[in-house]
Amino acid sequence: MDRQQALPWVHTALILFLLSPGGAIEIPMDPSIQNELTQPPTITKQSVKDHIVDPRDNILIECEAKGNPAPSFHWTRNSRFFNIAKDPRVSMRRRSGTLVIDFRSGGRPEEYEGEYQCFARNKFGTALSNRIRLQVSKSPLWPKENLDPVVVQEGAPLTLQCNPPPGLPSPVIFWMSSSMEPITQDKRVSQGHNGDLYFSNVMLQDMQTDYSCNARFHFTHTIQQKNPFTLKVLTTRGVAERTPSFMYPQGTSSSKMVLRGMDLLLDCIASGVPTPDIAWYKKGGDLPSDKTKFENFNKALRITNVSEEDSGEYFCLASNKMGSIRHTISVRVKAAPYWLDEPKNLILAPGEDGRLVCRANGNPKPTVQWMVNGEPLQSAPPNPNREVAGDTIIFRDTQISSRAVYQCNTSNEHGYLLANAFVSVLDVPPRMLSPRNQLIRVILYNRTRLDCPFFGSPIPTLRWFKNGQGSNLDGGNYHVYENGSLEIKMIRKEDQGIYTCVATNILGKAENQVRLEVKDPTRIYRMPEDQVVKRGTTVQLECRVKHDPSLKLMVSWLKDDEPLYIGNRMKKEDDSLTIFGVAERDQGSYTCMASTELDQDLAKAYLTVLADQATPTNRFADLPKGRPDRPRDLELTDLAERSVRLTWIPGDDNNSPITDYVIQFEEDQFQPGVWHDHSKFPGSVNSAVLQLSPYVNYQFRVIAVNEVGSSHPSLPSERYRTSGAPPESNPSDVKGEGTRKNNMEITWTPMNATSAFGPNLRYIVKWRRRETRETWNNVTVWGSRYVVGQTPVYVPYEIRVQAENDFGKGPEPDTVIGYSGEDLPSAPRRFRVRQPNLETINLEWDHPEHPNGILIGYTLKYVAFNGTKLGKQLVENFSPNQTKFSVQRADPVSRYRFSLSARTQVGSGEAATEETPAPPNEGRSMVTATNNQADIATQGWFIGLMCAIALLVLILLIVCFIKRSRGGKYPVREKKDVPLGPEDPKEEDGSFDYSDEDNKPLQGSQTSLDGTIKQQESDDSLVDYGEGGEGQFNEDGSFIGQYTVKKDKEETEGNESSEATSPVNAIYSLA
Repeated sequence: MDRQQALPWVHTALILFLLSPGGAIEIPMDPSIQNELTQPPTITKQSVKDHIVDPRDNILIECEAKGNPAPSFHWTRNSRFFNIAKDPRVSMRRRSGTLVIDFRSGGRPEEYEGEYQCFARNKFGTALSNRIRLQVSKSPLWPKENLDPVVVQEGAPLTLQCNPPPGLPSPVIFWMSSSMEPITQDKRVSQGHNGDLYFSNVMLQDMQTDYSCNARFHFTHTIQQKNPFTLKVLTTRGVAERTPSFMYPQGTSSSKMVLRGMDLLLDCIASGVPTPDIAWYKKGGDLPSDKTKFENFNKALRITNVSEEDSGEYFCLASNKMGSIRHTISVRVKAAPYWLDEPKNLILAPGEDGRLVCRANGNPKPTVQWMVNGEPLQSAPPNPNREVAGDTIIFRDTQISSRAVYQCNTSNEHGYLLANAFVSVLDVPPRMLSPRNQLIRVILYNRTRLDCPFFGSPIPTLRWFKNGQGSNLDGGNYHVYENGSLEIKMIRKEDQGIYTCVATNILGKAENQVRLEVKDPTRIYRMPEDQVVKRGTTVQLECRVKHDPSLKLMVSWLKDDEPLYIGNRMKKEDDSLTIFGVAERDQGSYTCMASTELDQDLAKAYLTVLADQATPTNRFADLPKGRPDRPRDLELTDLAERSVRLTWIPGDDNNSPITDYVIQFEEDQFQPGVWHDHSKFPGSVNSAVLQLSPYVNYQFRVIAVNEVGSSHPSLPSERYRTSGAPPESNPSDVKGEGTRKNNMEITWTPMNATSAFGPNLRYIVKWRRRETRETWNNVTVWGSRYVVGQTPVYVPYEIRVQAENDFGKGPEPDTVIGYSGEDLPSAPRRFRVRQPNLETINLEWDHPEHPNGILIGYTLKYVAFNGTKLGKQLVENFSPNQTKFSVQRADPVSRYRFSLSARTQVGSGEAATEETPAPPNEGRSMVTATNNQADIATQGWFIGLMCAIALLVLILLIVCFIKRSRGGKYPVREKKDVPLGPEDPKEEDGSFDYSDEDNKPLQGSQTSLDGTIKQQESDDSLVDYGEGGEGQFNEDGSFIGQYTVKKDKEETEGNESSEATSPVNAIYSLA
């Protein structure tokens, strides 16, 4: 038993909110707004640039435009005003610019050939059509000529020239005999694309018919036949074998120019005995397999939709057993102008800025000319708010007076493009575009989106509120998209209520409400179970459902994933299915499907049917069983447009009753020789009505099935082709994905024979930039892919693929969203490095300005360095949402260098680099030095170094004092333990004397312990030896000021009764 839960995505779509990139406004399709707002003219329909007409019909030159007010029309012919009123044959359709030239009363159509251009004008500007070149179709007669028989030697090459009369358009050439029998063509005899008939070597059998060139003209639907050629072949005793030589093109090399987007067609026709084989190659690369076709028995190479990369040298190799030759064709691809950025209508609010961009490419590079209202921009009145910068016009601070229609004409020697784009300035308060008070019902725990379409100029801002509360809904379970839609990520019971959207701009505000109801999901709480039953018994499959009581419940059953037919042996109730008298054909899978208008739930069980062993032995019990014999004598009757009756005679069942007949079909267009299952019928029937698809050449066969196995297929029936019809479906699995940064590949699953419905199945591929509302680009494709080139990096496109055959187009296709290719992202913005302390470095950055795709993360590379010494580079990878990171320093001295780059699927982009600042200089300030010393003083290595230095200084002082004490006489107090008083010792003792050495400074003693240099001003000054300018003496009168450590001095200053300790005293006391 399997259970499947199907809870659909609930998407509340009211009307699209239309907003173009860059802040420009787009007019909604709402008729009430379209009719109210003024708008310059826009050309909506026009004839093709090269307009060829049938001389037997009236001439029609189309020109349609829209605008508000409705535009008026006038025409030029050959760049001069065309006065329609003066020509009675010419008229203009009402409310249209379409010209009608009527020849029912006489006249020659050739008199009206020329170049026409339509102008649509209202008070806000003038729009122009393309320059339409009108030509009358021509189908001249073949010149009369008498052709002598062509005498040719057997085995020699021969060319029969067609030389058809020049027509407009060029006629279609084909060869037939004078009795209208087609000329059989093969690799020896074939028609070139120039219309000539080529014989690689002539044989005697070629005399059995004559050869006539025929030209079919498109517009007149007439075929003209040239006088036939007759051949006289001279025979020889034996045809000599010859090496190949080229008949067309001649020589060893030639050149070909083709325009981008067209088909490249190359011919290589060679003579020789035996008939040569032709092979094609491209120098320096392979032939593009996706768009290469070999035609005319490999004598022609066609490359469809050529691009610049198809330029190069191609060569064909003609070979037989006598040898080979080659011909090289140099192909140059030029290009008429094609759009890179076609200018789009620009709708702005007063005071806003905007721009029109007209970018095209071609080979040679096209030139760009701007016009306004049909006149060159250079001759237009100056506009201080307008600036022209090559292919771009920039508008600043636009005002109502800036309204106009601009034309961009880009051209080169191969063609031109003309585009109209108007600039309109609107001043409109906000308006809601959807019906008021919509009711939306959603299933509990699903996701939903509420749309609130609106319009205004300037573009309004939109906010959402629930149940009249004052806080704006955004964040948490709610997400507001840029277009204003409100998404609720997981619906809960408390989300039920009234939601209000408010649109506001400087001119006012508008609001609308949506009522959201939350419903319980549909659940099958007692599901059918797998069962094994005997034949003839009764079985019951349960299916009990719980659902929201306000929704209507429907319970249905499927057997083997097909709708179950409830016959008289079955009973369907609300919570079960009962089968009476179970038969072997009842075996299979049964699916209970419970559904409401909002959701559904599925549960599946398998029923196995066993034969009843207690029943009497049937007539086959003791006979050997085998597979049935094949059915025979298939017959098709009741032939209808979409159905046929197939009847057959069953074969022997070989002692095992036939349970089923499988009918298969084969068609000869898409998959000839491949058989497909069509339908299955019970073993009790030998005739069935088969439903058929349009334009399929069917043949059928029947396979009988019993419990032993399947029979061999019957012999096929006769073929039956159904009539054609337009397709009723479109290809599936449509996708648009970029394979390079500047393209988008559109792919789809092609339709099969039963869905083609007609000959020449093809696909109309349309695409345009999403949310720009630009005109659709379209191309017709016969394969299953198309590559759109020259696309911007990673932008969304709307894609449609519609099937078409010779009977018409399929239904309107669904729109699929695809994306052009990704590229490397730009560098992260505002990459910042901060150091709050000496242990931590904080990094911050913003997302790249140009992601060029979907960001998949960031890569940070950093390395520590100290001078020229570099540490090991470290790498960190972050999620695309992370914009902060902290680094713990290994030491306070080294600097760090950081490199940060963003990543897409293509790879890592440009890196932003930063370094930590250099450490501060020691002499910058005492505060900075003190802070640095405080930090260093806490290090163990520094404390040990200072202790060692202090010990060395102490030993040096002791040695110095010992030497001084031996060089002079010092009076000593009688009581050494009495501290010195404030009296001068010279007054108490009278006088003292000392040796001359006392006046000499100690060697190397001028530098104090704190690192400062003491200037020696006088040999007699005792002040120079003191720490703070006052010398100190010991009891024996010896001077000790210079050698007292600062720390000891600070301690003794706090206790005046304590005697300053002297290392000299300690030594003398020991003596």
